[in-house]
Amino acid sequence: MVRQTNDNLNMDNKIEIYQSSDGQTRIAVVFEENNVWLSQQQLAELFGQTKQNISLHVANIFKEKELEKEATVKDYLTVQTEGGRTVNRRISFYSLDVIISVGYRVKSSQGTKFRIWATQRLKDYLIQGYAINEQRLAEKQQEVQTLKDGIRILSRAIESKNNDTDFAWLGQFAKGLTLLDDYDHEQLDRKGITTKPAVYPEISDYYRVVEIMKADFDSDVFGKEKDESFQSALVQIGKGFGDIDFYPSIEEKAATLLYLIIKNHGFVDGNKRIAASCFLLFLESNGLLKSISGDSIISNEALASLTLFAAASMPEEMETVKRLVVSVLNRNQ
Repeated sequence: MVRQTNDNLNMDNKIEIYQSSDGQTRIAVVFEENNVWLSQQQLAELFGQTKQNISLHVANIFKEKELEKEATVKDYLTVQTEGGRTVNRRISFYSLDVIISVGYRVKSSQGTKFRIWATQRLKDYLIQGYAINEQRLAEKQQEVQTLKDGIRILSRAIESKNNDTDFAWLGQFAKGLTLLDDYDHEQLDRKGITTKPAVYPEISDYYRVVEIMKADFDSDVFGKEKDESFQSALVQIGKGFGDIDFYPSIEEKAATLLYLIIKNHGFVDGNKRIAASCFLLFLESNGLLKSISGDSIISNEALASLTLFAAASMPEEMETVKRLVVSVLNRNQ
């Protein structure tokens, strides 16, 4: 079997080439989410049938409720060349359950051979994936333990040496160490502390920031919008239900704004830089860019770190990201 890179599918998965025993049939097979996926055209090639015949069999499978369409069909974005032009097309791919059902209906020996091949490949991937995940889990647990040990050791050092001039520098990092400890124990701030009515910059003010930044970056695509998701993020932080504000504090609104602009990917290039700048604009508009002592509420390094932290996060980690941002803002006032 020859592996090839996934250049034509807009997803991160494995592709292998299936070749029949007579060498006449070669199909690029997608392995994703512990399943096998083929397009209608590939099904036709596999079973030696017309696309119309395959379409009829698939329709009957769903009509007879042999399988659920939602669980066995995926639309993948593919890149195709048509008339010398490269175009994006969404093509339906069918899971191994559909492939097997069609195979039984056309009674193809070729389909049986393919099912055996695909099932064995899935077993291989599951076994390899389990071993890799076990190794990654062990490594992650070691990293967490190292972090815990470091926090505990430095915290003890601060407590025991806070009056020792040789270790006075440790006190400067007490706030950061406390934040790490709260993150480790899932005790980050859930709510912001500034609950006055928010001041919302005009959308034109945000776009002005983007225009100003364009001069600093030598790129034709920086700040070029792909859709309306940027404006959607700007509007989202002001939403509520009746008298209930979805984001009651300035800190929560700012954290949500930073996260949404980054994750909505509204621009071809510059999403993180634009998100960080709009985040600062919102804080400035609400008088929260400076602390009571006149210092910046967030340093350049902290801004970059929080932005990268949000960008690297998974969707299910959204609340953790926002709580970390809120905690930084709360504790630097």
